[in-house]
Amino acid sequence: MKKTIFVTLITAISFFIGFAFRAISTTANNKNEMKRVTGIGGIFFKCKDPKKVTEWYQKHLGLDTNPYGATFEWYERPDSTTKAQTQWTPFAETTKYFEPSDKDFMINYRVENLETLVEQLKKEGVTFVDSIETFDYGKFVHILDTEGNKIELWEPID
Repeated sequence: MKKTIFVTLITAISFFIGFAFRAISTTANNKNEMKRVTGIGGIFFKCKDPKKVTEWYQKHLGLDTNPYGATFEWYERPDSTTKAQTQWTPFAETTKYFEPSDKDFMINYRVENLETLVEQLKKEGVTFVDSIETFDYGKFVHILDTEGNKIELWEPID
């Protein structure tokens, strides 16, 4: 009986030590990996009358709209000191902004260190639509996924 308990105890301890070692080594490896996407930066979609759609969302769903759609502010980290934003924007259905994609939507992903990410994505064979552009609110570049959906990558200047 004591031998069975001892073997069971040793097996359980070995399991927990292995689990702890894996958790520690995985955490250490993840710290060395570059973050890619850190969140959704915006949702963009085509519609026949962006002004009318914006007004509808303002009236019926209470979005606090502006000339670019609506901006949702939230906190990026648990300590509630780093504010972030997600943009919601209806575009005219005739917009060329989503090209070369023929889809009626585009997602903007927030990223960290856009230049390093671009270099990595180039090595991975990702298709680029343009090169990095910098504005007072951040850096942008556009890529295509495997189905030709245009994706906007944004490194915000917060």
